[in-house]
Amino acid sequence: MNVPAAAGVLSPAPVVDVANDLIAAVSNIGRMLVTPVAELPVLARGKGLKIIQIPTAKLKTREEFVAAITVLSPADTLVLHSGKRHLSLKPADLEHYRGERGRRGNMLSRGFRQVSRMGPENRSEDKTGPEGAS
Repeated sequence: MNVPAAAGVLSPAPVVDVANDLIAAVSNIGRMLVTPVAELPVLARGKGLKIIQIPTAKLKTREEFVAAITVLSPADTLVLHSGKRHLSLKPADLEHYRGERGRRGNMLSRGFRQVSRMGPENRSEDKTGPEGAS
């Protein structure tokens, strides 16, 4: 994989149901966009794909970049981790962040704009919260 000098690589997010799954992307400044996976075009090998809009000037200076990405089903609760705190967004809460692929997205609540990781809530565990390490 070839990436620009200042860029990093995010962990892959597996898609289970292309027709119904959603992809959530968050930038390092706290903008989040949730869009259907079905809207993502299939491109030729080695081609990139814009999921969330980041202004070119901010991207080049690394002032803003994609910090985390995950795939979830429409019924999943999305858990955002920011430091030692976490925020659970139910499907109804995610509607505020839904939009077309390549849009800017909406700002997350104060205190949760520095997302370190995110993912769907693990429904098979007890009520202590989402699973640890990533």
